[in-house]
Amino acid sequence: MKIRVLSLLVLFLGLTSCLKNQSEGVQVLDVAKYEQKMMQPDVQLVDVRTPEEFAEGHIENAINMDINGDNFEASVANLDKEKPVMVYCKAGGRSAKAAAKLKEMGFKSISDLDGGITNWNSENKPTVK
Repeated sequence: MKIRVLSLLVLFLGLTSCLKNQSEGVQVLDVAKYEQKMMQPDVQLVDVRTPEEFAEGHIENAINMDINGDNFEASVANLDKEKPVMVYCKAGGRSAKAAAKLKEMGFKSISDLDGGITNWNSENKPTVK
């Protein structure tokens, strides 16, 4: 009986923590949902990889703002905080860091591509150079 109660408590806490993340304005989306959301008006698409990685291939209409660059915050300050921002990197680590930074800076709607451009490419989605 104690195990069942404990299991239910853990499940409840897990579900509420997921709900909290979405209410904070950061969504991690799979490739299909990310691509669909990109089609909405006023989306600001940001590739947070290095300029060299960006040059190797990126999602069309993406703006390159290197999360590890010296001017990331200054570049991001030029974006509209009221419009949706979509970020991605190579595998998801840097974009998660960028999404947290954007949230801290007051951006309202932030989406992060789960698995980054690696997942995008694995589903044969288009990129440009």
